[in-house]
Amino acid sequence: MTTDYPWEAPLGIEVSLHRRLELAAVQAAPQLIGAPLEEFAREAEKVLEAAPETKLMVFPELHLFGDGSPDQQRTEALRAAAEPLDGPRMEELSVLAQRLGIWLVPGSLCEAGPHGELFNTQVVISPSGDLAGSYRKIFPWRPHEPYDPGDRFVVVDLGDAGRIGLNICYDAWFPEATRQLAWMGAEIILNVVKTTTPDRALELVLARANAIVNQVFVVSVNCGGPVGEGRSIIVDPEGGIIAEAPDAAPALLAVDLDLAHVDRVRANGTAGVTRIWSQFLPGEASIQLPVYDGRIDPDTWQPVTRE
Repeated sequence: MTTDYPWEAPLGIEVSLHRRLELAAVQAAPQLIGAPLEEFAREAEKVLEAAPETKLMVFPELHLFGDGSPDQQRTEALRAAAEPLDGPRMEELSVLAQRLGIWLVPGSLCEAGPHGELFNTQVVISPSGDLAGSYRKIFPWRPHEPYDPGDRFVVVDLGDAGRIGLNICYDAWFPEATRQLAWMGAEIILNVVKTTTPDRALELVLARANAIVNQVFVVSVNCGGPVGEGRSIIVDPEGGIIAEAPDAAPALLAVDLDLAHVDRVRANGTAGVTRIWSQFLPGEASIQLPVYDGRIDPDTWQPVTRE
């Protein structure tokens, strides 16, 4: 298929006859705060033209909240643009997802909390236009970001197309976050990112490491230049790179994920040998974790299974 859309042709992986998810990760520069949502709608429409089989479309962190180049994360501008999740911006995004017939993750939004908080909130909108899930970033990038932290981890079921775990940028630096989502049954971690600094190279290592040690897919979609460092990446449950953007140029990573890969890796082991979720023998004692005032309990050391 030919298109004048200035992004890479869709990329794919070998597909099994099991559960599949056609996913499009969109690496692009953020839109300016206050830009009409019609501009975003046209952007999403072009993605769907380039990858018409897409079921889940994912944009970078704060994609609708850029404030220029380079982005300055101006607290005043972000607060002024923040809305509650039942505000007009979400209503328009819901109409868009329903019109396109896709699961839509428009990056993350500036959410106005009920008590004056400012949250960096990732949302998932269903093809019927419903808010299927929302996650407030638990680990704001201190001291550089003005957001209040969230207090709970979130997974979302995409009907028969798998369970995703919501994750925002700096969350990936805390292994507990991905581990918790995997334990909650996430098969894919959606890490939406707005990295404008040279440590993007380290985040690529973290994406692969988090995938390997939790046996999950990781989708890390960063904003593009001139604001962001780009280099978005999609990783399989054994740490293999499925697709990646080589630089900060606009890019579309469109993949067809075989979600049964997660089941096979957990049953047979990473590289055919390592089964991290089958670590304990019956009757073994729990392992104390003083840093969390908690423990790893052999009786609960296994991911939640989808019903």
